Amino acid sequence: MLWSELFNSVHEPLDDEIREFVQTPLWDNLTNYLQQTYNAKSNLFYSRCSMDQDFWKGWNVKYKKSGKALCTLYPKQGYFIALVNVGAKESLEAELLIPLCDEYTQDLYTQTKSGASGKSLAINVTSESILRDVKELIALRAGRVR
Repeated sequence: MLWSELFNSVHEPLDDEIREFVQTPLWDNLTNYLQQTYNAKSNLFYSRCSMDQDFWKGWNVKYKKSGKALCTLYPKQGYFIALVNVGAKESLEAELLIPLCDEYTQDLYTQTKSGASGKSLAINVTSESILRDVKELIALRAGRVR
C-alpha cells in the first residue's frame, strides 16, 4: 500500500507509525543523528505532488537548522528517501567527498543534473554505507565539514 493511501492529508502519522511503515533502524539512526548533532526538529508536511505516479505524494519530514533546510525524508515501505540539496557553496567539497561514498551514491550524484540551486539528491537509504553518505552530505549542507 502507498504511504499516501495509508495517511491522507487529514490523517497525520505519528512517529511510531512512520517507523513501522519504513521498517528499518536506519530511520531512527538518521532522525536521532539530526536531533542530537544539529538540534534539528522534525516538521511534518503533506505533499500533493503527483509526479512519478504519486511517488512523492504524502507526508514527509523536513529538518532545518537556523532556517536552512538540512534534508527532507520521504517514508517508503521498507526504506526511506533522504532528499539532500548540494548547493553551489557545497559543490566543491561534494566533488571531493563523492569518490569516498558508496557506489550507489556516486552513481546518483553523477546522474543528477545540476540546477540553479545545485543538485537535489533523492537518496534511497537502504544500507549503513548509504546512510553514512547522507550524514556526510548533510554535514556539508550544514557547513560542518567533518
